[in-house]
Amino acid sequence: MAALPASAEAPRPVPPPPAAGDEPDRLEGKSEDRGGSSNAESLDRLLPPVGAGRSPRKRTTSQCKSEPPLLRTSKRTIYTAGRPPWYNEHGTQSKEAFAIGLGGGSASGKTTVARMIIEALDVPWVVLLSMDSFYKVLTRQQQEQAAHNNFNFDHPDAFDFDLIISTLKKLKQGKSVKVPIYDFTTHSRKKDWKTLYGANVIIFEGIMAFADKTLLELLDMKIFVDTDSDIRLVRRLRRDISERGRDIEGVIKQYNKFVKPAFDQYIQPTMRVADIVVPRGSGNTVAIDLIVQHVHSQLEERKLRWDLAALASAHQCHPLPRTLSVLKSTPQVRGMHTIIRDRETSRDEFIFYSKRLMRLLIEHALSFLPFQDCVVQTPQGQDYSGKCYAGKQITGVSILRAGETMEPALRAVCKDVRIGTILIQTNQLTGEPELHYLRLPKDISDDHVILMDCTVSTGAAAMMAVRVLLDHDVPEDKIFLLSLLMAEMGVHSVAYAFPRVRIITTAVDKRVNDLFRIIPGIGNFGDRYFGTDAVPDGSDEEEGGSVG
Repeated sequence: MAALPASAEAPRPVPPPPAAGDEPDRLEGKSEDRGGSSNAESLDRLLPPVGAGRSPRKRTTSQCKSEPPLLRTSKRTIYTAGRPPWYNEHGTQSKEAFAIGLGGGSASGKTTVARMIIEALDVPWVVLLSMDSFYKVLTRQQQEQAAHNNFNFDHPDAFDFDLIISTLKKLKQGKSVKVPIYDFTTHSRKKDWKTLYGANVIIFEGIMAFADKTLLELLDMKIFVDTDSDIRLVRRLRRDISERGRDIEGVIKQYNKFVKPAFDQYIQPTMRVADIVVPRGSGNTVAIDLIVQHVHSQLEERKLRWDLAALASAHQCHPLPRTLSVLKSTPQVRGMHTIIRDRETSRDEFIFYSKRLMRLLIEHALSFLPFQDCVVQTPQGQDYSGKCYAGKQITGVSILRAGETMEPALRAVCKDVRIGTILIQTNQLTGEPELHYLRLPKDISDDHVILMDCTVSTGAAAMMAVRVLLDHDVPEDKIFLLSLLMAEMGVHSVAYAFPRVRIITTAVDKRVNDLFRIIPGIGNFGDRYFGTDAVPDGSDEEEGGSVG
């Protein structure tokens, strides 16, 4: 990787002499407790002024579940939970995400610098991964030490590097990961973990971000945030008193015993492996601009457009795959298709006959679930040898918005079925399908999943939806893709990428036009079903939605 030269750094300022009473030795002798809030307020005066409108960071846990994974800037909303990246016609990832490592001392402003980089990059999908999430689970003895400020949280052994490395590897590969939520008040991991996805850019920040050789190899760019030690101490005092419920004496004791020695021994030496050093942290806008320029150039090299033409031509003249099952075209089924394909059909009739087809489709799909022999006793006291479902549970997942119209039919035939939703939309600038919303039931990996979308033309959205399920550890052979109408192109694309996914539909049309719309097709199913305005080109897909 072409790293930014150290000569590109802004000049380092000479640290100002500490104000009276700022030194750690003297502060230790002034541990009189006047209340956490008053201590924190008095410490605010010792910090340099921050930019107007920037709110102080509040964090008592490593990840806040109550806040949405969004960063709203003046230009756009950035999805900081990430998304699965681009996949080619084979369903595999083409380019890994660009990973940035941010190292530096405790309270040096790493998270603030990360947010500034995210905002300046102006890319839609970012993962912000904090090393604070990966503290090891403490033993009872270590818990007691931590309660008395006698446990060293600033030592490399305090972090679970194996989990950090495996998590970062999966994120770079576009897979979903579970990230621990660490509670700094109780010094323990919370029961619930947070789910993150891969993205265009991954920013990993932490005091020991550069302390492991394997971890360094995963980082495409390494940035060290160098902030004056007096400022870092005051920030730490303010944070630990106001946010973590600590007293000033305990904070100073921990700083002198663990934090400062760890910085000198483990953290500061890692500055030499950094590609760029940012003196003064978030106040160094020149260095941040240089970082952003470099990352933009790297993203441009890695850019991959979703190649619909490749999808269209990859499987021409091939026989339909064995994993495809088409509902038998009886006169009844063909008659219902005639009605819903007719442009003159009223909305009421379109809805009525679409629902009938959906019910038949789902009943047909359920016949492919695993069944086992079982014996029951009839009211007459006789044994009956029958069949019963051999799986754990059935979950339906609809691709919004048209896919949700199939949910009532699924609920009608599957008692207590669980339902999830996925929203995938096409980026109008790049033509790439992007995951915008996801809600899946817990423990979905144990279920047979019925993935529902009313039409599949190119297969792009269906492939990304399948990829999302796989990222949640749903076995490929437990996924059933159901659609009222599919194009041969979409069937081939999904089957080639995921050969064990069962594809079930009521009809397959042979062609798509230059706009990748199914021919002869059914029109825009969502608009006809919900009675919304049609897209001007008469497309089969949702307006602003995904092609697929």
